Parts: sequence; C-alpha cells; structure tokens
Amino acid sequence: MTDAPPPVSGYTLGTVSTAPETPQDQPSENAPEPETEAATPQYEFPEPKPKRPKKTQTMKPETAAKKLGILLAAAPAEFTDVEISREQLDEWAANPPAWLEELRKNGPHPRPVMAGKLGVSTSGLARAGITEALTTAEISALLQQPPAWLVTERATQAEVRAEQVRVKERDAERAARRAADTSR
Repeated sequence: MTDAPPPVSGYTLGTVSTAPETPQDQPSENAPEPETEAATPQYEFPEPKPKRPKKTQTMKPETAAKKLGILLAAAPAEFTDVEISREQLDEWAANPPAWLEELRKNGPHPRPVMAGKLGVSTSGLARAGITEALTTAEISALLQQPPAWLVTERATQAEVRAEQVRVKERDAERAARRAADTSR
C-alpha cells in the first residue's frame, strides 16, 4: 500500500479533516477529548444562475426580405427601418399585409424570384445582363415573346435539371447495390 501525501493545512482533497490546525486549537490538558469523526466528503454546489428572460430573436430587414421573397428596395418604411422579430416574420408569412401581397403579386421581384418565374438560373440572368429588378408585367412580356438569350438559358437550365436527375438516379442505384452487397 502506498503512503498518501500528508494533508495540506488540515485538508485533503475532497474531504474535511477534523484535526486541529494550530496550537491555539489544541485542547487544554483538562478538556475532554473531542470526538473524532471520519473525514466526510465536502461538496459545494454553485448557486443556480437565475434564468434570463428569453430574448426575442430579430433579424435585419435584408434577411426578412429574402425570407419573404420580396425586393427590399420596394418595401415600405415600416419594414425597412426596423429590425423584424421572428414572430412578426411568421405572422407576415401566414397573414401577409396588403403591401406584401402587392409586392409578391406585381413586383418588382428579387433575382431568385425573377429567375424562377423565367425558368432560368440567377447566373443566366447575369449572363443576359439583367441587372435591374423586373415586375410581373415585364416578366410576362419576356415569356410571351422570349428573346434569344431567354431561349438559350431555359435550354441550359433544362439540361442542368436533367443532369441532376440522372446523377440522383445513379446515386440511388449505387446505394441499392451497396445495400444488396452488404446484406449477403
């Protein structure tokens, strides 16, 4: 059995010693012997921290506009001048105010929405030189009489989607083969 190191200042790690520490603490010759107790573990639990009230999660108007699919520059001041709470954003998504319905219906639309309505990628819009926001009427006019760039970009987008489907099917087939091989 190995000898444990002597206690430092009357304490051992994790326990409290009842042995006297200084000569003043020594009992006098006439005093009765103190009862010695076995060293007991001493646990000190930290005080629980008071719970902080939940902070309302907010976002910048730019982020909220992206989430709502609207162009920030076309939004009213009540939207652009304040931070938007998550609850307010959820409320607008579920029950859009008149200005939001109008923006979603007639535009001007942000690039991802324009690209989706035209059936091209946002990169296709950039290649075509479309830098300004388009309204729903302008998008409809482009779709009715598509310029050459739109026809080309829509064909490119169709090829990209077909390739994505092919790769997804290939990966599913490979996964099925691997599953069949491991089950043997």
